[in-house]
Amino acid sequence: MKLSEGKKGTGKAISIEETNKAAKSIADEVSSVVLGKEQTIEMVMAGVLANGNILFEDFPGLAKTLMSNTLADALGCEFKRIQFTPDLLPADITGSYFYDPEKNKFTFREGPIFCNILLADEINRAPPKTQAALLEAMQEKQITIEGTTHKLSQPFIVLATQNPIEYEGTYPLPEAQMDRFLIKLSVGYPDEDVETGILQGRSERKKDSFAVKARASPEEVVAMHESIEEVYVKKEVMRYIVNLVQATRRDPRVAVGSSPRGSLGLFKLSRALAVLSGRDYVVPDDIKRAALPVLGHRVILKPEARIRGVKVEEIISELLMTVEVPAVTVE
Repeated sequence: MKLSEGKKGTGKAISIEETNKAAKSIADEVSSVVLGKEQTIEMVMAGVLANGNILFEDFPGLAKTLMSNTLADALGCEFKRIQFTPDLLPADITGSYFYDPEKNKFTFREGPIFCNILLADEINRAPPKTQAALLEAMQEKQITIEGTTHKLSQPFIVLATQNPIEYEGTYPLPEAQMDRFLIKLSVGYPDEDVETGILQGRSERKKDSFAVKARASPEEVVAMHESIEEVYVKKEVMRYIVNLVQATRRDPRVAVGSSPRGSLGLFKLSRALAVLSGRDYVVPDDIKRAALPVLGHRVILKPEARIRGVKVEEIISELLMTVEVPAVTVE
């Protein structure tokens, strides 16, 4: 198998303190555009720091696309958007080879997946074959076409959206692909004051677009990813992560509990949340904050539990109250 050269990040080493400062600057820039969603933006920023893919599941018109676009601009990264439709083909995402008569050979034409931040809009409207075109890219940060592996740019993060209503004509994401998303989030409706502020801002701008300043660069984002690896996690905290994930498998209302990828997801996201809190070590509260976004889409309920109206959120909340929390001291 051939291996083509990708566009690699050349980020220099930065400290956890510098990552914290840069991440807050990026989040503030996004918050100036997407109003009233500071907690969601913080969790999105944590997902980016953890170098994970993010799935938004919410109703139309709640700024999912705006948040993704603004985030990419604030990160200083190349952004591309794909509108998923039933007739979308895998080659429409990855690119394909075409015959160039001038060069008398086949040449590879890159698809929109060759970017830093990819928005897969309404991902569940495309057939499974097209959805699967993202699997290798989401996990391995590469794609393989005609036996040649093409490395993707660094960083490479997929932000996907799906609508929780209007399931007619959609293709639910398979569990294997859901598991590739580090976290699943919802944006939610704004309150009255925030929605009024949205209208006032539009009136003052006199245009739909926003002016967003780049607060970082692809190289700096890669360096931020590397700094997260220096966050300390005590063995007792790791055991707490494992106990929490294994508890999802033992619950009698659950058909399929979280996989070990859920444990790794809690590990990675909790480190990012620690950095956003200004710490270089993880505490159990970081795990608790990360639990629902990481595990919510990895737990599948039994049919009888769904019929009774049991929610995954309720189960995870109960497990957080019943699984023993370690007493962690900072040395």
